[in-house]
Amino acid sequence: MKKEQVLHCQFSAWYPLFRNVTIKSVILPLPQNVKDYLLDDGTLVVSGREDPPTCSQPDSDDEAEEIQWSDDENTATLTTPATQAFTTLFPRSYQFLGGSVFPKLNWSAPRDAYWIAMNSSLKCKTLSDIFLLFKSSDFITRDFTQPFIHCTDDSPDPCMEYELVLRKWCELIPGAEFRCFVKENKLIAISQRDYTQYYDHISKQKEDICRCIQGFFKKHIQYKFLDEDFVFDIYRDSRGKVWLIDFNPFGEVTDSLLFTWEELISERNLKGDFSEGDALEQDSPAFRCTNSEATVQPSPYLSYRLPKDFVDLSTGEDAHKLIDFLKLKRNQQEDD
Repeated sequence: MKKEQVLHCQFSAWYPLFRNVTIKSVILPLPQNVKDYLLDDGTLVVSGREDPPTCSQPDSDDEAEEIQWSDDENTATLTTPATQAFTTLFPRSYQFLGGSVFPKLNWSAPRDAYWIAMNSSLKCKTLSDIFLLFKSSDFITRDFTQPFIHCTDDSPDPCMEYELVLRKWCELIPGAEFRCFVKENKLIAISQRDYTQYYDHISKQKEDICRCIQGFFKKHIQYKFLDEDFVFDIYRDSRGKVWLIDFNPFGEVTDSLLFTWEELISERNLKGDFSEGDALEQDSPAFRCTNSEATVQPSPYLSYRLPKDFVDLSTGEDAHKLIDFLKLKRNQQEDD
């Protein structure tokens, strides 16, 4: 995976090319002082204005939205370092997108931090909602500090211009999201996006889903993206219409879900996911989904909201911790 491929998957690189088949969005340049603020360590508490944005323009700098962050252990208060242009564009963008947005940076959204929001969601209505999610997200920190960590070329890291992406909030059903893998401009594999859950309709409709995605790829994506190897996510709504959600690099930095990167790179063991009676064309992509409730798994974001010991116990990944826990419980019962 080359650094150029990572750059091509930035939202601002692909959105102008595919705006007609994706969710309405606004891209705001992120000032350097805001980036520095988001990377600042410390446990901070929100205070200050929480009013939803309006279309009206502030009459003075004092009326511009100010969000104050305070540290319980110190008397000093940090004010969100946003430029006047940034705070002016922000409420306009909110109103343009309907008042509620899904935020992300150049590549990642703070999916690992949804639990910290008051609504346990990535649905944001104020600038402070976004900052709280961003400051709590390892995914956002990785975008800032290690965007090229899995790249193999030795060229110097490009000078990055970071951007805040605001996407119109849509209530997407997890069971209708799919990840598609493209190699040499050929769609080779499709995976259920929310692989931790079993969705009966996916198993029953996998032929139709696969054909629908293939048709969308050939009409809107193939030979139009900036690379020939890439990954893209789609959403198939209740009417069968497909919407483009995002692009990702074709490599280990992207979650391969129900496939392995060894399979995807070598293209071995990809076929055979359909039975002979499924009557699919030979060039159809491999399609994988969670086939039964017995294969349901814990959420991959669980480890970001709980101590690792708790996660290991709940998933059974560390047998020694489970044994120690059972011994502790037994000793407590004996003491009682």
